Amino acid sequence: MKNTIIAICLSAAVISATLAQTFDYPPARMSEQTDDYFGTTVADPFRWMEADSPELQNWIEAQNQLTQAYLDTLPHRDALRERITELVDYPRYGMPWVRSDRLFYFKNDGLQNQSVLYVLDAPDAEPRVLLDPNKLSEDGTVALQATSISKDGKYFAYSIARSGSDWNEIFVLDIATGEPLDDHINWVKFSGIAWHGDGFYYSRYDEPQEDERLTAKNEFHKVYFHRLGTPQSADHRIFETPEHPLRNNRASTDRDQQFLFVSESESTYGNSLYLRRIVGDAADGGELIPVITDFRSEQSPVAVLENAIYLVTDRDAPNRRLVRIDPTRPASEHWVDVIPEADSLLASVSFIGGRFVVTYLKDAAHEAFVCSREGQRIREIELPTLGMVGFSGEKDSDVFFQSFTSYTYPTVIYRANIETGDREEFFPSEINFNKDDYLTERVWYTNSDGRKVPILLTYKRGLEKDGNNPTLLYGYGGFNISVRPSFSAFRIPFLERGGIYADVVLRGGGEYGETWHKAGTKLQKQNVFDDFIAAAEFLIAEKYTSPEKLACQGGSNGGLLVAATILQRPDLFRAAIPAVGVLDMLRYHKFTIGWAWATDYGTSEDSQEIFEYLLGYSPLHNIRPGVRYPAILVTTSDHDDRVVPAHSFKFTAAVQEAQREREGLHPAFIRIQTKAGHGAGMPISKVIEQATDVWSFVMDQLAMP
Repeated sequence: MKNTIIAICLSAAVISATLAQTFDYPPARMSEQTDDYFGTTVADPFRWMEADSPELQNWIEAQNQLTQAYLDTLPHRDALRERITELVDYPRYGMPWVRSDRLFYFKNDGLQNQSVLYVLDAPDAEPRVLLDPNKLSEDGTVALQATSISKDGKYFAYSIARSGSDWNEIFVLDIATGEPLDDHINWVKFSGIAWHGDGFYYSRYDEPQEDERLTAKNEFHKVYFHRLGTPQSADHRIFETPEHPLRNNRASTDRDQQFLFVSESESTYGNSLYLRRIVGDAADGGELIPVITDFRSEQSPVAVLENAIYLVTDRDAPNRRLVRIDPTRPASEHWVDVIPEADSLLASVSFIGGRFVVTYLKDAAHEAFVCSREGQRIREIELPTLGMVGFSGEKDSDVFFQSFTSYTYPTVIYRANIETGDREEFFPSEINFNKDDYLTERVWYTNSDGRKVPILLTYKRGLEKDGNNPTLLYGYGGFNISVRPSFSAFRIPFLERGGIYADVVLRGGGEYGETWHKAGTKLQKQNVFDDFIAAAEFLIAEKYTSPEKLACQGGSNGGLLVAATILQRPDLFRAAIPAVGVLDMLRYHKFTIGWAWATDYGTSEDSQEIFEYLLGYSPLHNIRPGVRYPAILVTTSDHDDRVVPAHSFKFTAAVQEAQREREGLHPAFIRIQTKAGHGAGMPISKVIEQATDVWSFVMDQLAMP
């Protein structure tokens, strides 16, 4: 009864507030907490929100009720939920792959919370369910993460995450019977599963304190080897760096399991690489031979062919190249170029049917080629439009699988022949959506450095550039991550109602190689915000939209982008959705894996210069009282142990405090998802609810029909 009364009162208050443009935000206690940074005192009145407490839970409940009360006033919300649910309810397939003459693939019938893994035991066999993650929890909040099949095709190892956490557990199934083995591995994080013989390599941390599992700094990452049928306590430690507690270590093996590779990283860019030929017992701690040890470049093994190792690297090649190395002389001075650096970014390389399948990223869309083992191009793989392609195949089989997707092109999977190039639809798209009604165009804005850079615009055909089109500008701009043109059924209702979806290329991303990435890091991070601002100004100047019709959205590092940009240029946007954002730039490195982002951001402890630079754009520290910011809907999740929700809590409390009892300002809401994390593995039921709320907010603020 108490909660019902609160909800009724909140709903009435929100209706009244929406009309009068004042908002009765739940109070948040402000403490006297301050910190000294190189002689500068910085207040942190909401520090108490970094630790769970009854006080924080009460604040979260009140905020969710306030946000829900507002959303409940929107007359189109139920119809929007129905339309989203209808659009999402179609069969979706993952990329198939073959191991030991068996075919594996994921499929979601439409509204299943998690996709199901199927296996075909022979080409003409009926598919059978190997693993249904929906049966691992009643509410679909247990999600599959890493998967790996043993070389002999007998065993399937997989990891799961609960409630969206980055903490994983590993289990093993007998593929022939589908029966689980007794093996169970705990405290796994940022790990693959790399088989050799009767066991596999994986990475883990020591068991954390129970009350710190979602917040404590992750330190002392180790690689272990687990032999089937033995307890985790008997696992052999293969690699660790106790003198460097803030390094991550990840193991992999080649397809034929001749070599063990260990990649060691200090942050989100750059890795050291070690290798060892596996002879005898895989658990023996033999010497790992260093290939690269200085973290100044990235290198990833592609294949082992006739005792030569092929790597993709950006060593002395910001746009990446494919090199061949001799495992007896693996140092970089002995590398031999197979596919030299090109003008476009080398996005991926696969070895299929005796050839390399090579994908380039050119101006934010893929191009793909089949190349000989010597790196010579044999032919281009034709793609339907601007979009993203993927490949899967065995090194000794002419048959392979290809996927393609774009903003208006639902994912289609083809079965193709590497020799002839012939292909046929293997898993066609079955969504009830006419892609021909919509258009994606690549337009060019001038960024703050004077360079022409693409924005990918998607909208309904017949658009008039009259400055009155509702537009959502999406960006990321960090960690060498590139714009990925992919299909989402959740965007269709926005497009159906005349919206423009704009995906923008920003410095800090990976679209133009490592030089482009570095131009948006540390003391150049402002370039990313300036580019986003320039993109918004372009859309307005070219009359695609106007400030009253423009919203912006980004998640994680993109949440930082959105929050920082609207604080600097609130005049450009009507609404903003910073999702799971990094919003306290002075303390981000003190939680979970936050320290690993220092190569992009720097930390407040590095130097006075970097501290002052971070303070200059940190969203939490640049909120000004009384400023008419865009309407804000912050989104986060209670089990996010990647970007801890305290970032979003503190930022929301600070914005609301700055706007408290001031008329004529736009609202600042927060939506806090329960039993969810940073986004990966969220059950479809929660995804639909969140998408409904976010798009309802956008459509309401942009005054869409």
